[in-house]
Amino acid sequence: MARRVLPLTLDLFAEVPAPCRACLFWERDPVGHRRVNSAQTVEVKEAWISEVLREWGSCGRVAVIDGTPAGFVLYAPPVFVPRVASFPSGPVSADAVLMTTVWIDPRRAGGGIGRMLVQGMARDLVQRGQFRAIEAFGDVGPMSGIHGRRCAAPADFLGRVGFKTYREHPTVPRMRMDLKQTVTWIDDFETAWERLREVVRPRSHPSPASTELHRDGE
Repeated sequence: MARRVLPLTLDLFAEVPAPCRACLFWERDPVGHRRVNSAQTVEVKEAWISEVLREWGSCGRVAVIDGTPAGFVLYAPPVFVPRVASFPSGPVSADAVLMTTVWIDPRRAGGGIGRMLVQGMARDLVQRGQFRAIEAFGDVGPMSGIHGRRCAAPADFLGRVGFKTYREHPTVPRMRMDLKQTVTWIDDFETAWERLREVVRPRSHPSPASTELHRDGE
């Protein structure tokens, strides 16, 4: 099974089979959200992505399994996210990027896709070096989930992938991941993954006569 995390593009986003493609919860404030015609939501969403890509750069990662998108994450500086002003546990810290949406195909639930996406997002931001942290509003409501039922990621999911509560709130705590600490976390994870691959990778057994010409890995 081929698993990759790729930078978000409009072409990739168009292949994501998720209701989030037409959701403008984060991209519009409550008043502006109601003014958008339902037939235009996908177009408005793609226009928002294009604007952020043009003015700030990469704003998402897509998990692709065997050539098919299986989930995505969106993130941007809070200045691009009008809805953030309505959260009682805000505002987002000046040194942080806001993770807005994370969605995973329900058929891929439990396969580590969410962790892959968060790692891909963190790696991108560490390499760019513009911010010190990622923040997100966790959902602790009775129907929280990352399969299209809520617009904020579940707080327990965020906790599992490295976020810590930064400002308490009964339903939407603001949570934070320090990117400086994440550098070590990503490096350790990737080192462990490479070692695991070495253990399980099938090795060839050449004949003694061909050992010099066909060494393993050459």
